[in-house]
Amino acid sequence: MTVHAAEPTPAIPPMPERTPKALREAIARHAPQLLPDFDTHWRWAVAEAYDISTVPAFMARWWGEYAIARDPRLDAHVLDLEHRAAECINLGEAKALLEEASNIRHEAQRLEPGQ
Repeated sequence: MTVHAAEPTPAIPPMPERTPKALREAIARHAPQLLPDFDTHWRWAVAEAYDISTVPAFMARWWGEYAIARDPRLDAHVLDLEHRAAECINLGEAKALLEEASNIRHEAQRLEPGQ
């Protein structure tokens, strides 16, 4: 009888330094599916607006997006919660599903570099 080893869990990359450049590099390396939207949003919200006052809001949004996307299991879980809520006919159940997804997103926002 052969014993199969469990599939190794890929390591979740740590959060980068909290700068646009470091975040973009982390996205390019570990969550490249986010990169086109990140770059488009950067151009629209910061570069073309000539307004650096928008950087904190930009960083807050993409910090959370990357924090979730860098962990494929967590990303899939959040997407599943949101899809189930969208298809749910029970308002209470849909609300609970969205609340769980929202709580995960809020926790992701609180992560610090290196976590």
